[in-house]
Amino acid sequence: MKRILITTTSLAALALAACSQEGTNGTDAEGANMDNTATETAMNADTTSDDTMSDESADAMDWQAELETNPLLADLSGPYGGVPQFGAASLDQLESAVEAGIAAHLAEIDAIANNAEPPTFENTIVAMERAGAPLGRVFNFWGIWSSNMSSPEFRGLQRELAPRLSAYNSQITQNRALFDRIRAVYEGDEFDSLRPDQQRLVQLTYDGFARNGATLEGEAAERYAAINLRLSELHTQFANNVLNDEEAYVTYITADQLSGLSDSVISAYAAAAAERGREGEYAITNTRSSMDPFLTFSDERDLRETVWRTYYNRGDNGDEFDNNAVIAEILQLRHERVGLLGYDNYAQWRLADRMAGTPERAMELMEAVWPAAVARVEEEVADMQALADARGDDITIEPWDYRYYMEKIRQDRYELDSNEVRQYLQLDNLLQAMFFVSGELFNFEFTQITDGSVPVWHEDVTVYEVTDRDSGEHVGVWYLDPFARTGKRSGAWASSFRGHTTYDGQETPLSTNNSNFVEPAPGQPVLISWDDANTFFHEFGHALHTLSSNVAYPTLNGGVRDYTEFQSQLLERWLSTDEVIDNYFVHVETGEPMPDELVARIEAASTFNQGFATTEYLASALVDMYYHTTDPAGIDPDAFERETMERLGAPSELVMRHRSPHFGHIFSGEGYSAGYYGYMWADVLTSDAAEAFAEAPGGFYDETVAAALVEHLFAPRNSVDPAEAYRAFRGRDADIAPLMRDRGFPVPGEDESDSGEE
Repeated sequence: MKRILITTTSLAALALAACSQEGTNGTDAEGANMDNTATETAMNADTTSDDTMSDESADAMDWQAELETNPLLADLSGPYGGVPQFGAASLDQLESAVEAGIAAHLAEIDAIANNAEPPTFENTIVAMERAGAPLGRVFNFWGIWSSNMSSPEFRGLQRELAPRLSAYNSQITQNRALFDRIRAVYEGDEFDSLRPDQQRLVQLTYDGFARNGATLEGEAAERYAAINLRLSELHTQFANNVLNDEEAYVTYITADQLSGLSDSVISAYAAAAAERGREGEYAITNTRSSMDPFLTFSDERDLRETVWRTYYNRGDNGDEFDNNAVIAEILQLRHERVGLLGYDNYAQWRLADRMAGTPERAMELMEAVWPAAVARVEEEVADMQALADARGDDITIEPWDYRYYMEKIRQDRYELDSNEVRQYLQLDNLLQAMFFVSGELFNFEFTQITDGSVPVWHEDVTVYEVTDRDSGEHVGVWYLDPFARTGKRSGAWASSFRGHTTYDGQETPLSTNNSNFVEPAPGQPVLISWDDANTFFHEFGHALHTLSSNVAYPTLNGGVRDYTEFQSQLLERWLSTDEVIDNYFVHVETGEPMPDELVARIEAASTFNQGFATTEYLASALVDMYYHTTDPAGIDPDAFERETMERLGAPSELVMRHRSPHFGHIFSGEGYSAGYYGYMWADVLTSDAAEAFAEAPGGFYDETVAAALVEHLFAPRNSVDPAEAYRAFRGRDADIAPLMRDRGFPVPGEDESDSGEE
């Protein structure tokens, strides 16, 4: 998952999203809304009493003084063009920093909106790009306290600040005077003389306002702002409810309940229990990285069911942290809000500026793949049931059995044991493998910074300088936060503290990757699964997308949601290249490279379990789209989810990858709402682009194709329309056939090449 880069022009939207967990890792400039408050305040200032003027002057001095003294607002300092000083700030400084940052940004926006000079690209659009820098720096800390180091104290502040941030958001994005200036630049004669990237910046800025309520007036504008205020509160509540269940529900087991588990997994569970003060026991925490190996390897079926239910019932336990009522209200408010803009449903509004364009085109892609995925699940379940019967297990396959029996079949059919593979996947070696790939494709070199000059937010975090490996020129800084801990949200994600820009002198990127690997006992290596290794490469792809950026303006570092996962998904393909396997997959004890016959077995099993993987993902993506294309009046999320799965003919032996009550992608913010399909949309591009490398003389390390990859698909970020960028790379639109082949599914009409992509 990618956290879209913080930019000054999207700060209002970021503020709204920052009230939620998802907002800190999936901010989207569309989550905005718009009001005349800032302009009216400025216009009315001359008619207020002397006492009021004195109060306002005092307030101005207060926030200006805060800008000078609060470390959260301070300019980035230190090496590499400045870095966040994480050790210099504390949570008790957050509220005053947010208030001062808001005041400073609103003052800048007021000056832009009421500039007496005619609107120009420089005095309006570029001025907006410059505005809000102090608050952007506050959100660097906010993101860490929200996702990496959360606490009850922070979550309390988050709830308190949500209304203020939403109101601030509306003051900017509903500022009619500001929008009039933006529109004047968009429609004016100057537009045609701008560079293509400048024209795109104007277009994105105009669309961001027009699509988010800038044209509304009177009661409609007031209602729009009120809806966003309430949504900010609900998104925060949803995220915090899930985090509560992840922290509160831990399954403890004893030594006689470890059958089937590997030594490394047992060691990790023991360490997790010890961390919680329960020495001698073993803790399965309520995260995917802890749950997944237990469901895959444990011989204890009753415990597998317990762990499965604990994980998949997050946010759905019928208590004060239950999210069903929260979901219902979110859906109703989203539907009402886009209705004010003239849209039939939320998905129609959401996809209007995505590659897919319409909900129908997104659904067309998903429905083209769904039947093949479900058919494969039926085959997989039949195989598992036959194995269970042959073993005399006397069971019917249930969701908590799926991983366990599929692993047995994998071992039997391909003589492939996931634990055997895990012995060759050491985290440190995979890190070096990623650095190797980045060097071959991007000409980057990563050097760890060990002198303490770059502060970190936790002792687990390591930092690297990224340079051009030929010239030695500085490219950026990369942070890695690898391990799970209390207060860190589950999953894996990428984020950024600063992006590449040149419009005010060159700024270099500060990029992060965050994982939840289970920290081993002291002195033990970190061994991870193939799936986790794949995810590690995926998130590194997001970081490389940030580090390779070559854009002039902050907003152009953003992205189109159904395109931003493409680059990261594509990088996953290098995990299984010969160069990586031969040089970085070595046995943890013997140091011997992975044997060719094991590599062959891995390749033979590459499409194994694709029914499960594709169906659990598509189930989530389809439910997301149905939620946002259906009238939500009176909706019961649990019933809606269940009935949708029945209507789709979803197999009972598995569930959605993200059940609704903990589906943070779509309910703890708006980054992926009506957009979870984007992973598959991007995967169509991924499979098609991978074939470009496979067909090249140099394979996945072909210099010509790699150069085109960086030039057209990574460096431009959002300065070029994604469809145009892909055609520049491939010479045509993407084809769905490679995706179907990659998953081992039948390709309908092999001679047909229309994927629905543009």
